[in-house]
Amino acid sequence: MDSIRPQRVRQLLERASNARILVVGDVMLDQFVWGHVSRISPEAPVPVVEFDRESFMPGGAANVARNLTSLGARAELFGVVGADSNASHLRRLLTEQRVGCTGLTPARDRFTATKTRIVAHQQQVVRVDRETRGPIDARTTAALLRRVDAMLPEADAVSVGDYGKGVVTQALLDGLRERCRKLGKWLSLDPKPVHKLDLRGLSLITPNRKEAFELAGLTDNTRTANPLADRQLMKVADHLLTTIAPALLLITLGELGMLLCQRGQPPFHIPTVAQEVFDVSGAGDTVIASFTLAIAAGASPLEAAILSNHAGGVVVGKVGTATVTQEELAASFRLRG
Repeated sequence: MDSIRPQRVRQLLERASNARILVVGDVMLDQFVWGHVSRISPEAPVPVVEFDRESFMPGGAANVARNLTSLGARAELFGVVGADSNASHLRRLLTEQRVGCTGLTPARDRFTATKTRIVAHQQQVVRVDRETRGPIDARTTAALLRRVDAMLPEADAVSVGDYGKGVVTQALLDGLRERCRKLGKWLSLDPKPVHKLDLRGLSLITPNRKEAFELAGLTDNTRTANPLADRQLMKVADHLLTTIAPALLLITLGELGMLLCQRGQPPFHIPTVAQEVFDVSGAGDTVIASFTLAIAAGASPLEAAILSNHAGGVVVGKVGTATVTQEELAASFRLRG
């Protein structure tokens, strides 16, 4: 099975509209400055970008949340923002996209993480990052967990987005894991291997190939066109299932699709459905959002993986940190059915 019948897709999407997902992690504001280049600066050998327009989008864990609401679910976002104008801008954008913001916790000693991308002729020229990367303190961690406690009993699942900006500390993850186990809630995490955390015992982790090898501490030197024949990749999957022991491991493989792994079963390869790839920014956010939402809607792990593969295939055909709608996702199955 590498597809789902359209009527089953519709059923899962209808159920998704009743789901409520909590998203916890590093929230960001993505700024895009669009322009064109016609000359080189006389001051230095760099292009002069003549401004055309600018746009703003929620990024990081905030992009996971907006992917959920785009698919019809209710999403509540928990993270840390600064006491700055970008925090207000981010809240406005999230409110417009029906994302709950009561979990956003202000911290005066931090910036609201903002990535400014200068784009000319659809090509990124440079990116400027404004962020605070140190770990949040114990008081801020406790404040976040208190806000989660208020909403977790009514939630269907929790998704954690770790982008290495300091919000997802071990104390925060331990608190979330303990609470989700106690209440029987699904807990997904998109890992950042450079940020060393104890990830054992989660419901789902979604590393890409590079991140999976880093988590396993192994060298990637056996890439093949058939992931199931890739001995080193199979070794990584087995290592992660044994040591980190998630209920499900979903390794995203770019143009080769995805690999769904669970203990006691052979890995399942899902080929990509992307027709054209314009921008992979935020594709991982779409994958973890749609997979978690599908599980909350009653999908099997394989159905959830296939749905998230289609969702990812839609967003990489768009420019910027994009989302997928229920209509686009349903159409993706009809077009390929």
